[in-house]
Order: sequence, then C-alpha cells, then structure tokens
Amino acid sequence: MPSKRRLRWAALPLGVAAAVALAGCTATELNGYLPGFVEGEPAATNQTERVSSLWVNSWIVLLAVGVITWGLMAWAAIAYRRRKGQTGLPVQMRYNMPIEIFYTIVPLILVLGMFFFTARDQTAIEAKWDEPDVEITAIAKQWAWDFQYDGEEEDNSDAVWTMGIQAQPDAAGNIDQAQLPTLVLPVDKKVTINLQSRDVIHSFWIIDFLYKKDMYIGKDNSWSFIPTRVGEYAGKCAELCGEYHSMMLFNVKVVEQDEYDAYLQTLEEEGNTGDITDAYDRLGNYPGTTAPTDSEEGEE
Repeated sequence: MPSKRRLRWAALPLGVAAAVALAGCTATELNGYLPGFVEGEPAATNQTERVSSLWVNSWIVLLAVGVITWGLMAWAAIAYRRRKGQTGLPVQMRYNMPIEIFYTIVPLILVLGMFFFTARDQTAIEAKWDEPDVEITAIAKQWAWDFQYDGEEEDNSDAVWTMGIQAQPDAAGNIDQAQLPTLVLPVDKKVTINLQSRDVIHSFWIIDFLYKKDMYIGKDNSWSFIPTRVGEYAGKCAELCGEYHSMMLFNVKVVEQDEYDAYLQTLEEEGNTGDITDAYDRLGNYPGTTAPTDSEEGEE
C-alpha cells in the first residue's frame, strides 16, 4: 500500500509538468511543426487540422511503440548479458506462443488502425461540394500556371482568367514574387479547384494547406475545401516535371469577398474573358504576343 501511495505522489508532479509544458506550446508545435497554423488564428483551411491531427497522432503512436521496443531491447541486453565466469551459449528457446502471438497481432492492429484513420480522413478531404460557391480551373504547363475563374455558363463564356509565366530569378537567384502567377480565393467560401495539365504530370501543392494532388493528361482531378484565414500562401509543383520544375511557383491570396469580386472585375476589364483554352497556344501564342515563326522553331 505505501508503495502505491508513493507512486501516486510521484505521478502527480509529472502530470502537472506535462500539462504546463503542453499549455506553453504554440499552435505550430501542437500541430507537429507543420505549416498552415498561426497562433490565435484559424487554420489555413477547413481540412488543415484534420491532416495535422493524423500526422501528430501517428507520430505519438509510433514513438510509443518505439519507446516500448527500445526499452525491451535494453532490458534484454542488460538482464541476459553474459556474467563473469559464464561460458558457452545460453539456453535456447524454440517456441514461445504467447510472445509470437503478441508480436503478430499487435503490428497487425497498428497497420489496420493506420489504414482506417488514413482512409477515413482521405475520404473526407476528397469529398466534393455539390454546389460550390466558387469553381476555379487550375491548369499546369511547363513551367507555370494558368487560373480560370469559371462562370455560370456551360461554355465558360462568362469566365475570366489569368495566364502565368515561370519564376524569373535575377543574377543573385532572387525571385520577384510579384511576377509569379497568383490564385485568388475568397475566405470562408466553398471552393472547388479543377486540376488539369497541358503537357506532363504535375502536382498542385499549396504548402500551408497541407495537401497536394497530381495533374495528368487525359484525367482531370479536383479538390474541394474552404479557405478559412485571410493571407498569402506559397504554392508550387510537387512533381518533377522537367528542366525548370523548381521555377514552377505560384502565389495564393485568400481575401474577403468584396476584394475577390473586385479582382474578377479587373480581369474582365483587361479582356481576359471566355474559355482560357481558346486563348492558349502551346507555342506561346498568348494574347498580345506572336507565335514563333518556322525558322525560329527550327533554330530552337
């Protein structure tokens, strides 16, 4: 009885210390040092905390398994070490059914558990809005991005768009962020982004949103989410897609609805209207430019 009482008194300060330590953690620390979290503000999207929860809880389980395994290894190495004067091999054990059942069942439970929670969260993240507030088509190309803000007409005659160029580093390697393609999203609205590729396999990745999706020729993907924090975020291609893959960058701006509407109005006033595919030419024949001549193509 006295031993149990001593254990309780020993556990109490440890519990208090753990609670104090956790209370002092920042949002980034509590979410496994993942991006997408700012102290005192909501996560970047409605899905960000789901992803970080899966990440953190997986690490907690894996570290617990690791501590137990390392502890048993250390205990076996110490308890069954060769003593002074001992010679020969220790007694060999062929079978121990309880232990063999244990180390077969426990890993199976862990694998099935990881699969279940991963499948559950992926299903929730992959769910599409039946009626999104905003529908955008993001088009990947070597090595930049085009963004079309789809309208209500089936032929996208009322859509507006912007075409981007790849990052342009200066002599020192610095990149002018203002030149990068920019995707503008309204905060707290249901957004669906349709993902297309014009050439090879790319991958659409907004880093702070903690999710990315591949983009294939002949197979369009989509991603539905709600941006929940106003701010600027970095995006990039996460699939090796050619020589200038590292330059395939873009910006994301999450803004209030009135600012979003004003941005679309600006694109309309600039004449960037209609289906973007009609305005696009793989040789670089964008509005206001001239496609390469036959001789230029031959020189290239």
